[in-house]
Amino acid sequence: MMSKLKWGALAALLLLAGAAGLVRSASHMPASAAAAAAAAPPVALPGMPPVVDARNVYSETMPRHLSPTVSADLERIYVPNLRGHDVWVIDPAKMKVVDKFKVGHSPQHVVPSWDMRTLWVTNNAERRNDGSLTPIDPRTGKPGKAIDVDNPYNMYFTPDGKSAIVVAEARKRLDFRDPQTMALQYSIEVPGCAGINHADFAIDGRYAIFTCEFAGMLAKIDLVERKILGYLKLDMPKVRFKPVKLQPGQIWEPGETELCTVKKGMPQDIRISPDGKRFYVADMHADGIHIVDGASFTQVGFMATGLGAHGLYPSRDGRQLYVANRGSHQIHGLPKGNGSVTVIDFATEKIVARWGIPGGGSPDMGNVSVDGKWLWLAARYDDVVYRFDTSTGAVVQIKVGAEPHGLTVWPQPGRYSLGHTGNMR
Repeated sequence: MMSKLKWGALAALLLLAGAAGLVRSASHMPASAAAAAAAAPPVALPGMPPVVDARNVYSETMPRHLSPTVSADLERIYVPNLRGHDVWVIDPAKMKVVDKFKVGHSPQHVVPSWDMRTLWVTNNAERRNDGSLTPIDPRTGKPGKAIDVDNPYNMYFTPDGKSAIVVAEARKRLDFRDPQTMALQYSIEVPGCAGINHADFAIDGRYAIFTCEFAGMLAKIDLVERKILGYLKLDMPKVRFKPVKLQPGQIWEPGETELCTVKKGMPQDIRISPDGKRFYVADMHADGIHIVDGASFTQVGFMATGLGAHGLYPSRDGRQLYVANRGSHQIHGLPKGNGSVTVIDFATEKIVARWGIPGGGSPDMGNVSVDGKWLWLAARYDDVVYRFDTSTGAVVQIKVGAEPHGLTVWPQPGRYSLGHTGNMR
């Protein structure tokens, strides 16, 4: 784990090197204003479960809030292997693979349904036209019959539970479908959002912000009026981290930088702040997270986190944000890359720790265990799964199939799921 002092020295070095603004952010809400906000929860989207604590959107995802709905579900890690066209199932208590089954072509993510009764495998059939969704029964861990669905790269659910949102990445389109049958309800074309893929939702559920991986932009979608509210081009930092070749057993640490010559970012995962005011956007080309004000839809800051910033996961107590840095600027990176996990304190927006992988790696997508003790992440380029100890950063690995991607940890605490690999509220 890197000390706070070392991170501070690095930040100063980057600023002197011309990276002014790499860590820039407006001040947080005063305590009195936060208290007032908590006393007056936002008016939620009709049909959406009420906001319990306006100061912490993650208040209902703590361990004590494990729903009776999932009490009989198996404790498992479901790992979709993109090139293996299958799902491997890990028993975290035994720390070994206990099942494997074939699904559709190019499974990308395992997505908990809004009602938490089904886990959906999004088989987007890259460069083909036979996409599908494979349901998994979390009580048995077994798959059901797949449903044909066009280009399901990712999937989310409207906060009121009335629609599944299939993210048809290659089509630049959001398909709103019946959450049970997956029959098409309506679509929203998002022509300016090349590579639309990840999203998070406003605290009141009235809009969502999607990332546009190949456009270096964000798209804000009005879920009430069913329309695009606007696009936001993300500013790139002046410098980013320079890839280095690691020696056996070596852990990547922030060091040498290079000029950031790319003209646009490659935004990936996005996650809302506990108070619902900001959105954090991981960017593989920028090596950090953009900070966006949700209401005004403007960029207000940026934090350098690590090479190839990719996945974002709040800690179980909602106080910290884990940033999975995939270790490469490339979509198809090499094994043993400059991967790491950065831990950010939500309240101060400061880096408090960084966890490395001996010999390098490629941490990607995943989630946190019910008790918050473990962060599970797929290693996209290394064909393993990582389990990080959230108190020490120590990591162990389990071998899985070919190119693991959006794994989910199940069960999860919460009242309902907004999708992805377990964005719970």
